[in-house]
Amino acid sequence: MSRRLARAALSLYRWGGFALYPAVGPYLALRVAKGKEERSRRRERYGIASVARPAGPLVWFHAASVGETNAIVPLIKEVRRRGIAVLLTTGTITSAKVVQDRLGADVIHQYVPLDLKPAISRFLEYWHPDLAIMAESEIWPMTILELGKRHIPQVLVNGRISDRSFPRWKRRHAIADALFENFALVIAQSETDAERFSALGALPVMVSGNLKVDTDAPPVDPAVLKTYLDQIPSRRTWAAISTFEGEEAAAGNVHRALKERTPGLLTIIVPRHPERGDAVADMLTARGLNVVRRTSGEPLTPDTDIFLGDTIGEMGLYLRMTEIAFVGRSLFAEGGQNPLEPAMLGCAVLSGGNVQNFREAYQQLARNGSAKMVRDVEMLAKGVHYLLANDEMRRQMIDAGQETVQEMRGALRATIKGLEPYINPLTVKARLHPRQTS
Repeated sequence: MSRRLARAALSLYRWGGFALYPAVGPYLALRVAKGKEERSRRRERYGIASVARPAGPLVWFHAASVGETNAIVPLIKEVRRRGIAVLLTTGTITSAKVVQDRLGADVIHQYVPLDLKPAISRFLEYWHPDLAIMAESEIWPMTILELGKRHIPQVLVNGRISDRSFPRWKRRHAIADALFENFALVIAQSETDAERFSALGALPVMVSGNLKVDTDAPPVDPAVLKTYLDQIPSRRTWAAISTFEGEEAAAGNVHRALKERTPGLLTIIVPRHPERGDAVADMLTARGLNVVRRTSGEPLTPDTDIFLGDTIGEMGLYLRMTEIAFVGRSLFAEGGQNPLEPAMLGCAVLSGGNVQNFREAYQQLARNGSAKMVRDVEMLAKGVHYLLANDEMRRQMIDAGQETVQEMRGALRATIKGLEPYINPLTVKARLHPRQTS
C-alpha cells in the first residue's frame, strides 16, 4: 500500500466514525448488560467528562487494563510528585478499581473514549492535555491522529509489539508509518520491540526494559492474610493465577491427581476475569471438589479443596499464601501473563509455553532457574508435585526468581530519563504559570 492510499484509508476510518456513532448507544447498553461497563459512567465513553479539569498543566496517561495500569503507577507517582495533574484513562471496570485502590484521589480517572472522531474530539477539546502517554500496545488510529492534529506530544511507554501483531502491521506498512510518525518518542520494553517499532516508522525509539519489574509488590491486608494462614497452618498449597478458560479445569484436575499423594493439599485458583467466578465455581463443584470463594467470606476448612480468588486487586493475598504459582493464559490461551509478580513475592514459577507477550521476562527467569515451562496438564501435575515434595529445589527457584527481578530493575529510571524533555517544562509551568480551570 502506498503512502497516499494509506492516508486515504485513515481518512475513511476517520469519517467512518461518524457513520458508526449512532450505533454506540446500543453497543454500550449491551456492555452494561454484560457487566462490562458502569451504567452511571458510560457517557465518559462518548468523551463526555464527569469531573472538572484541574488548573495548570495536565498529562494524560492511558492504560488498557489491570496489567498496564499497575505497570505505570510508579511513573504516574513521579509525575504527580512534580506537581503536574494526571488524567488516567482505562478501558475496564477491573482496572478502574485498581486505579481507585492504588492512586485514589491523586489522579483523575475516566473511562477511555471510544476511538471514534466525535468522542475523541470532544474528549481532547475538554481536557486539553499537554502530553499524552500511552502504555504498551495501545495503538488507536483516531486518537493518534487527533493528538497529532492538535500538536500534542504523544509517547508510548513500555511499548511492545506481539509476534502476532507485527506481521499484520508489516503488511500495512504505509498505515503504520502514517500513525507511528505521530509519536514524539517510543520507549520499548526490549531490543526486539524497539527494532519492530523502528521498522514500522517510529522515530526516535529507545529501550527501557519492562516497567512491570519496577512496580511494587502487590499489596495485602495483613489482617486478612493472617486470618487465612491461621486457617491452613500446615497445609501444602499451590496457586494457578491469571487463568483463562480451560486452565481452571486443568488446575482442578491437577488437584484431584495430587490429593491422595499430598494429604491436606489446598489449590488456589485466581481467574484473570473475576466475573467468571460463578461459572468456574460451578464447574469445579461439578467435578466433586469442595470450593470456597473469597467473595463468600467463608473460612477455609480441612475439607476445602479449592480456594477460588474471585476478587479484584488481591493478588498479593493469594501469592503470599503459597510458594508455587502456575501463571495462566499460557496453557490453553496465548500470550501469557506477568510472571514477575509471583517471582518477586517468593514463588517458584510454572507456565505453559504460550508466553509470547512476556518472552523476555520468561527467558531471564528460566535462564536463572526460577521458572519451568510445562507442555500439558500431566506435566503441570508432575511439576507441582515435584516442587511440593522437594523443599530445596523450591527454595532455589524462589531465591533465583527474586535475584532475577532485582537484576531486571531499572526500567522506571530509564523511562523517566526519556520523558524528561517533555516533563521538565511542565514541571516549571506547574510551579510558575498554573492554567485556569476550563
